[in-house]
Amino acid sequence: MAATSMAVMLPRLPSTTYTTRSSSLPSLPSPPSFSTSIKLPSGLKRSNLFQIKVSEDASSAPDANELFNDLKEKWDAVENKSTVIIYGGGAVVAVWLSSILVGAINSVPLLPKIMELVGLGYSGWFVYRYLLFKSSRKELATDIESIKKKIAGTE
Repeated sequence: MAATSMAVMLPRLPSTTYTTRSSSLPSLPSPPSFSTSIKLPSGLKRSNLFQIKVSEDASSAPDANELFNDLKEKWDAVENKSTVIIYGGGAVVAVWLSSILVGAINSVPLLPKIMELVGLGYSGWFVYRYLLFKSSRKELATDIESIKKKIAGTE
């Protein structure tokens, strides 16, 4: 009995209310039409800076067979193929793991901002230590040259 009296007591909205609301909304203006041409002031000419020129010389285009043959020759010249495969696989795994690590660090709320501050602080220190003064720039250049010589094996 109480349930039926509750249903009777609920007010019903007339269906015309919804139609009057939708008809009382203002209509949206039509979107403006944009032209693709750019009007330049008189006296200014359009710059041809961003035009791409394609050469007709077919010898400059790499041939797929030539590229494949070059790669095959280089692969055949490698003595330790298993070492190259292991290093290549290790590099792929290292990139994958570093991606996971960066994603995990990025998900911690304050850690990315702290890492940004550490990077900014280190960059500031590096500029002060090596780039600000002429004598320290020379020191950095000599350090880089010595590292190059160590890598090349000429030292």
